[in-house]
Amino acid sequence: MKKNGFTLALFLLLGLLAAAIVTQLLVSVPWLGFLTNSAHITWEPKADLNVIKYDLFIQVKLNVISLLGIVAAIWIYRRM
Repeated sequence: MKKNGFTLALFLLLGLLAAAIVTQLLVSVPWLGFLTNSAHITWEPKADLNVIKYDLFIQVKLNVISLLGIVAAIWIYRRM
């Protein structure tokens, strides 16, 4: 498998998805609450240029587990 930007983005996306699944599984454990508390980051670019109009909404929920997922994805990508 070739190393390129698409492969890195794919690994990062898979790392975030795996971390989201683990977060949902651990949310019911009360003493692991510090791992599952999320910070919401939103970005809403909008433009109306008379010819084209767009509205985009992106939201990322980061927590300790998702950061570990990102680190693991980068580590796997570099080992490849």
